Amino acid sequence: MAADLSIGKLAKAAGVNIETIRYYQRRGLLDEPVKPLGGHRRYSADEAKRVRFIRRAQALGFTLDEVGALLTLDAACACTETRALAARKLALIEQKMADLAAMRQVLSGLVQQCDAGDGGADCPIIDVLARD
Repeated sequence: MAADLSIGKLAKAAGVNIETIRYYQRRGLLDEPVKPLGGHRRYSADEAKRVRFIRRAQALGFTLDEVGALLTLDAACACTETRALAARKLALIEQKMADLAAMRQVLSGLVQQCDAGDGGADCPIIDVLARD
């Protein structure tokens, strides 16, 4: 594919800013094209697709290290390895959701205790946080 995009146009096509492109290059997620003599680096539409892939993977909770692993998978076993990575990510999300539900329950109870109180110096939330 012809390399016809400047870094600014690449960023716009991918829906990110220029610094994001440079950051992905520093992280090794995106190749930095060779700068021609007296010219500017040019990018292809494939790089824009790659940046959008990275952003979508991040939106699903994958870290940049995990995204890097996804980008380097061998096509012969990509689906199996991707599924395993996604299953691990799903398990982490489910654990976080359980942790958040427990936190919500505790905080909800504390707020109810505050609502039942007189709003004075004895605050149930402060009391719980100050326990040894």
